[in-house]
Amino acid sequence: MSEQAIDHSHDHSGVSGRTPYEGLRIIEIATEPGGEDVGQMMVLMGADVVKVEPPGGASGRFIGPFVGDEPDPENSLNFWFYNRGKQSIVLDLTTETDRDRLHVLLEGADVVITSTSAVESAALDLRAESLSERHPHLIVASVTAFGLTGPWADYKASELISLGAGGPLMSCGYDDHSIPPILPGGNQSAHTAAAFGHIGILLALLDRRRTGLGQVVDVSVHEAAAVTCELANPYWFYPRVNVQRQTCRHAQPTPTSPALFQCADGRYVYFALVLADTKPWHSLVSWLGEYGLEADLGDPEFAEVSHRQARFPHIQGVVEVFFLLMDANTAYHEGQARQLPIGILNAPEDLFDDEHLAARQFFVPVDVDGVGPVPFPGAPFRFSAFAAADPGPAPHLDENSLSVLSTTVSAAAPTTGGQ
Repeated sequence: MSEQAIDHSHDHSGVSGRTPYEGLRIIEIATEPGGEDVGQMMVLMGADVVKVEPPGGASGRFIGPFVGDEPDPENSLNFWFYNRGKQSIVLDLTTETDRDRLHVLLEGADVVITSTSAVESAALDLRAESLSERHPHLIVASVTAFGLTGPWADYKASELISLGAGGPLMSCGYDDHSIPPILPGGNQSAHTAAAFGHIGILLALLDRRRTGLGQVVDVSVHEAAAVTCELANPYWFYPRVNVQRQTCRHAQPTPTSPALFQCADGRYVYFALVLADTKPWHSLVSWLGEYGLEADLGDPEFAEVSHRQARFPHIQGVVEVFFLLMDANTAYHEGQARQLPIGILNAPEDLFDDEHLAARQFFVPVDVDGVGPVPFPGAPFRFSAFAAADPGPAPHLDENSLSVLSTTVSAAAPTTGGQ
């Protein structure tokens, strides 16, 4: 299919006004990033997501950073990120009255997303199995640290614990193994679990079209991390060796060559200098020659792989000097033009100036009360036959109770002779 056949921008002219999850009603009781991110992905595909918060607000409202560095549950960037476009209502689920209101909401919902453990859910009389039995049409998506069953089901966890217990953490860090493993940023185990949770919900929705029945989707962050150990799993399953963490490159059983190179502007590029491949080697030597830095690398002996490998430190030194003569963007684009495996290391703030993301209109402005337009990451997917959803900012606490709970209040209220 030609590039012109698909509109990659957020202005989906010529496609229907439908969004993938249009008409889908989600109730989100989740307070952990894994569960919240499932709801966020579904919002970005047009679902109607109602977030049930406890009195005082969800815990994510109290996680910084905050706008202006002033702690305020309405200005948590963490909460904004995970809850854009959702509706907020407050229910005290420790009370029978508000649990009744929740059940009325669930009667009209397609999916409920929860992140409470089995013991916490049992204390509230909201176990996943009970919700599924009471609301047979409902898909109950549970995203918890260790799943709903097993000896660790009620253990608490954090991002550090999830990545550590799951395995990926042992592959994250530096060449110097006197330094402990390093926690990657960005709630990676939670986001991995959320992706699995989203897939599970979609499969359950497809099955409901056939059976008319919902089901429980039990997602464990621990297990999601355990199946995303990259090379560590196959190296252990087959040759029975453990990989070793390395600075900014894949963990391997034995050390590999450093791949980070500093440029003239202080930024870094990642360059996989693979000496065994003839074509990229000749491309590199040609590039060095254009700058007068070919040195002896163009000598006939270097045509032999064994000769190159035996003199790797020498080659590495030449390349280090070479990259110090240009800025990182030049190194990245010129290297890519020569089909060399090279990429630039962007800091998060650099992404706002990324020409590729700008061309795809990845960042979208969202009007936030009292702040103005704020650039938010958009949906990481495009559809040729669906319109792009355009969710607003994260909700204020209890902002939507009047509209969402009006039917709940009337349904839960006792009937008297005068009514």
